[in-house]
Amino acid sequence: MAKAALVTGITGQDGSYLAELLLGKGYEVHGVIRRSSSLNRQRIDHLQHANPQHPETSRFVLHYGDMTDSGGLNRLVKLVRPDEIYNLAAQSHVHISFDQPEYTGDADGLGTTRLLEAIRTAGQPTRFYQASTSEMFGSTPPPQSETTAFHPRSPYAAAKVYAHWMTVNYREAHGIYACSGILFNHESPRRGENFVTRKVTRGVAKIVAGKADHLSLGNLDSLRDWGHARDYVEAMWLMLQQELPDDFVIATGVARTVKELVETAFGAAGLDWERFVRTDPAYVRPAEVNHLRGDPGKASRQLGWEPKTSFASLIAEMLESDLRAEGVDPNTVLKPTSRVAS
Repeated sequence: MAKAALVTGITGQDGSYLAELLLGKGYEVHGVIRRSSSLNRQRIDHLQHANPQHPETSRFVLHYGDMTDSGGLNRLVKLVRPDEIYNLAAQSHVHISFDQPEYTGDADGLGTTRLLEAIRTAGQPTRFYQASTSEMFGSTPPPQSETTAFHPRSPYAAAKVYAHWMTVNYREAHGIYACSGILFNHESPRRGENFVTRKVTRGVAKIVAGKADHLSLGNLDSLRDWGHARDYVEAMWLMLQQELPDDFVIATGVARTVKELVETAFGAAGLDWERFVRTDPAYVRPAEVNHLRGDPGKASRQLGWEPKTSFASLIAEMLESDLRAEGVDPNTVLKPTSRVAS
């Protein structure tokens, strides 16, 4: 019989790539979505999904649920009886977490505990993946590995530290197969528009299309370790295929500044970034995280995982997608060396 996976945050960037990966491996995939008056399923609309009352027509089924609703999560775990659960749901925007610290803690921190408790009380052998984050390291100097101390610098990071240690606790106290993937920044054309990489590539596309004349950003000196989300969801799956549960840092091991990101994106379109980019204090965090660079050595040794997509290819792929969204043919804009092979 096919394995069944329950994925929270299925409509997000990571959820959509993970759903594709699991379906490609023959899984039955159950996605958790929040009820809202407007649909937010653009990232998964290309996947055939079915009514949960009649799931036999598809291996991809959507269910309503929310990380703040313990009763609903318990019901879903008992209904689906998943072999694997991937907890990707979160209020994941760092800057917004300063404005909504209580909700961020409830959804990201307590939400993970609710899901772990649902697994424990269901009494079935479900393997659990927790989406931890490099933001937990905060101001701790790089390179950051699985043994590096946490020093969160935002409500989002603090909530994720709580969720991370609850995952460890349920593994040690209750014998649940529970893993945390400490993922460093991972991007794609499906990245939310208010995250800096997508903000940059979308900004370049709008400038090229004549719909904008500048791009406002915050701290250009922040250093981040950027990879492709498509590569990183493979690491999530690999963690749950091991004999014993463990925690892993997933990263490229290379850090670049936001300024380098800007130079790469504008340069690919043949533009001088200094003519268009402005710095705005409104986009600077109350407590900045200056340098994140992961050490993926353990994932390489134990999982056999390596990133497949270069930084330049990642930005080119995002830029091509955003140019098309603005009605611009990438072939007329991007340098040949910046194009992504079809």
